[in-house]
Amino acid sequence: MPGSEPHKAALMAGQKLAIQANLARIDRKILVMSGKGGVGKTTVAVNLALALVGMGREVGLMDTDFHGPSAAVMVGVQDRFRIKGRTLEPIQAAGGLKVVSIAALLSDRSTSVIWRGPKKIALIRQFLADVDWGRLDELVIDSPPGTGDEPLAVAHNVPGVRAVVVTTPQEVALADVRRSITFCRRLDMPVLGIVENMGPVACEKCGHPMALFGSGGGRRLAVEMDVPFLASIPFLPRMVTAADAGRPLVLEEPDSVPGRAFADLARAVLEAWPQAVDQPRAIR
Repeated sequence: MPGSEPHKAALMAGQKLAIQANLARIDRKILVMSGKGGVGKTTVAVNLALALVGMGREVGLMDTDFHGPSAAVMVGVQDRFRIKGRTLEPIQAAGGLKVVSIAALLSDRSTSVIWRGPKKIALIRQFLADVDWGRLDELVIDSPPGTGDEPLAVAHNVPGVRAVVVTTPQEVALADVRRSITFCRRLDMPVLGIVENMGPVACEKCGHPMALFGSGGGRRLAVEMDVPFLASIPFLPRMVTAADAGRPLVLEEPDSVPGRAFADLARAVLEAWPQAVDQPRAIR
């Protein structure tokens, strides 16, 4: 169709300006990622965001795991987006956390998202441009496992974003996390540090430490890769049931072992921020 290419270029230029305007109102952008699935990356992203909320901060949570959008379930929201003029309003979760997830666009939880890269990248740009995030201290971005389209789109479209890399202690997870750190370095995206999830926890009966998934692997990897070690999050089965119920322990029981661990992680992330070197990147 004549004129379609100039029209498309004008739309892209307008979207780029909208992204820049939205991101200018957000102080820190944090990409939570991992090279391997099953390490509890979304659990870390959700509880990190809520721990920051517990510190009195204005926080948003953007779920870019389109094929497995579980962040909204973990924070207990099932609402749909509301349209305000030409923008979408984030869903309000506990504590005032602002949540955006494709789950709010699906007819039910069993609906499959069968998309190739361009559609996923386009939706990430829409989340950045068309959502009224408002003024935020932090935007926590949950990414699917691996180093594919979604984290790449975030790296290209969110200048100043920095990564928190999630692992578990065992070697099979550490090998994939090394690739995540290499990915960040190739894109000049600063790594705030490594989080070791599912770490040792004291037995509630005898007090002896239990290391169901090993111990110390995240700290050793941080030394090997020369990045900060942010925190070890202990593995407790009731963290799973709390997340399934949409009532994360970091809010329900802030003085619990997991609650304190995620509060420590939030403080470590903020403390690590000035130490990471920014590599500005233009929005594509």
